[in-house]
Amino acid sequence: MSDDERRPWFYLGVVVKMDVFSAERLTRIPPYPLGEVRKRIEAATARGVDVISLAIGDPDQPTPPHIVEALTRAVADPRTHMYPADGHRGVPSFREAVSAWYGRRFGVRTDPATEVMALIGSKEGSHHLALGVLNPGDIAIVPDPGYPAYLASAVMAGAEVIDMPLRRERGFLPDLEEIPEELARRAKLMWLSYPNNPTTAVAPLDFFETAVAFARRYDVLVVNDNPYSEIAYDGVHAHSILEVDGARDVAVEFNSLSKPFNMTGWRIGMAVGNAGAIAAIGHVKENTDTGIFAAIQAAGVAALEGPQDIIGRNIEVYRRRRDLAVRMFRSVGVEMDPPSATFYLWVPIPDGASSHELSVRLLDLTGVVVTAGSSFGAHGEGFIRLSLSVADTRLEEALDRIGGAWDRLSTLRLEPRSGMTFG
Repeated sequence: MSDDERRPWFYLGVVVKMDVFSAERLTRIPPYPLGEVRKRIEAATARGVDVISLAIGDPDQPTPPHIVEALTRAVADPRTHMYPADGHRGVPSFREAVSAWYGRRFGVRTDPATEVMALIGSKEGSHHLALGVLNPGDIAIVPDPGYPAYLASAVMAGAEVIDMPLRRERGFLPDLEEIPEELARRAKLMWLSYPNNPTTAVAPLDFFETAVAFARRYDVLVVNDNPYSEIAYDGVHAHSILEVDGARDVAVEFNSLSKPFNMTGWRIGMAVGNAGAIAAIGHVKENTDTGIFAAIQAAGVAALEGPQDIIGRNIEVYRRRRDLAVRMFRSVGVEMDPPSATFYLWVPIPDGASSHELSVRLLDLTGVVVTAGSSFGAHGEGFIRLSLSVADTRLEEALDRIGGAWDRLSTLRLEPRSGMTFG
């Protein structure tokens, strides 16, 4: 293959040519935003900059001791050193704990044998679900802005991706009636994510009712990626799509122990819902992996069945940080409401500014790293995302730096780089 035959794509102003051994599908997937952020952090650190990253959502609080102790006990049991029971599906005790937790938390009854599956995090679930249900040429509906893994998963499955705009004036809920009927009838899979990353929006139950009705009308499988269900403030109650009557006919939900129990590095989550979708994920997984280390699943059982007070403590930490950050942005003239869920801030930036250019300029001026809204899709332009999952002292320092530089950023009329695309 000649250089001219290697199809380049443009992302954030960088032209990338794929290697001769790279699949063509990779030309449709932008670099993963967190990977790009890590490169920027490394480069700035190498220049001697005291970098504070507010770009990555990784809880800074430790995993609760009783969960760590459960892992330690399980690791000492030689039976966990073998392939885990039920392999890719998850050990029965973990699936039963998930089913019981969903019953207590959401009032949802599920069959742990057919409607629950262990995941190596919900990101893996999206990838394997796409491979399990999408054929080349099928339509996948992806929220924009949205978690980049949804787009990548659909593209890797060979699907045609349709962006579903999330707009501020609608509370970042999609208008499903906007989807042309021809596309809706061709669609096979639709991603939702509420509470939402990156916008922090929370979906009321009646929105999920509308989504289930849409899915039933057009024979679309809808997946709600729900790892932030336990991080909500001020009396807000985050729902599961499975609370809707008939949802299990057309819906599956991903959740994770990462955020509520500070277990991002443990890589354990779950898929719950439609038995056919769960079976499709399983069919892919049994040909891809042999399951999560059984000792980690034992720790997952301890998390789900043990004390839940860590969730309230986390919420209080993030609420305090949220209020601090919102006060700072309001003090420099940014109009924004406190988010009702997640540990992110979705911050509007000056009109006419490029979120990527602003984030780069912010790093240059202050040493603070944030995520450009455009990293989550074209409709993410006009915002930056900040994570509150950093130590209080570092967050306070970062906010002081941002506040001191905001006037200089606000006066810049920045032009978006040419060629920016998200599929």
